[in-house]
Amino acid sequence: MDKKIEIRPLGIIMNGVTGRMGKNQHLMRSVLPIIRQGGLKVNDDTVVMPKPVLVGRSDSKLKELSKETGISDWSTDLDSLLENSDYPVYFDAQVTDMRFESVKNAINAGKHIYCEKPVAATSKDSMELYDLARSAAIKHGVVQDKLWLPGLVKLKRLIDQGFFGKILSVKADFGYWVFEGDSVPAQRPSWNYRKEDGGGIILDMFCHWRYVLDNLFAGVKSLACLGTTLIPERFESDGSLYRATADDTAYAIFELENGVVAQINSSWATRVRRDDLFCMQVDGTRGSAIAGLRDLWMQPYSATPRPVWNPDIESPLRFFDNWMKMPSYEEHDNAFKIQWELFLKHIVNDDPFPWDLHEAAKGVQLAELALEASKKRIWINVPELK
Repeated sequence: MDKKIEIRPLGIIMNGVTGRMGKNQHLMRSVLPIIRQGGLKVNDDTVVMPKPVLVGRSDSKLKELSKETGISDWSTDLDSLLENSDYPVYFDAQVTDMRFESVKNAINAGKHIYCEKPVAATSKDSMELYDLARSAAIKHGVVQDKLWLPGLVKLKRLIDQGFFGKILSVKADFGYWVFEGDSVPAQRPSWNYRKEDGGGIILDMFCHWRYVLDNLFAGVKSLACLGTTLIPERFESDGSLYRATADDTAYAIFELENGVVAQINSSWATRVRRDDLFCMQVDGTRGSAIAGLRDLWMQPYSATPRPVWNPDIESPLRFFDNWMKMPSYEEHDNAFKIQWELFLKHIVNDDPFPWDLHEAAKGVQLAELALEASKKRIWINVPELK
């Protein structure tokens, strides 16, 4: 006889799904596909079936989203849902300045926590959430999606295989031109550019850079950073002008625990002339590689050209020609969906899930220190976060 499989519904409060990230990455490309694939098999006996309730502040947006997805349950009353035992999991993808109180309330209600980064505006508040979650003995995690991007998965494989020899340095460029919103619609919401609303590229992206550096190379030992606002005025969707009070560009240098130096430029005011919106180059004694979001190009020592400096003649070398594209050895699912599935297994099976609220706090800490370094024009050590 075939073994009977238990289909276990799991209620998830999904707060902030009318926003860009909450809707696109978490609902449409993660939770909904898990439902449509018949749930997630977490062990030989059990399939978990997510049962989301859509939460936000706008009735009309939630009704529209419910119709679009076929998910009938939605509400603007978060407090009553936190009291409802049918929903043991709370997910938060709200704007940054609203997240802390909501997550705190969900922890106090005994919910398991999974949320977007940054989890709070300060490392102090982030650590408070971690301490509360640990005391409440709940499961908790933070989105660290870049670890499952195909390009970085391939890069990690090369590192583990010893392709680079001794790694010497890391340099990365992230960003693109975000239109001001007057003649061409902006691709990002206006709160991203207001410091008072939790905006800024440092708070947004340095949480990512922390876990990427920590997980691929080594812990961050110290840093220097210059953050700036290159475009001081932007336009709302209704055409009204507003002042951009948050940084839209940051140039940072990180010293890692193993002596590697990483340089990362982040900007919403740059035009792309590279292979992808994010490219990370790793140079080592035996080879180099450049990872984009999905692809990776590598150049071993034996294929490294020998240029000679002579600006008076056209270079005989075509530097792009000496790089090989790394093949894909497997199909790569959506990075957000992969981590969602790992978190669901963590809840049901207690599978390891190291990307917890302490890791979230470390990301906020790095952003906080980068802002301080930029303001004071100093080099700052990164202390252990306790």
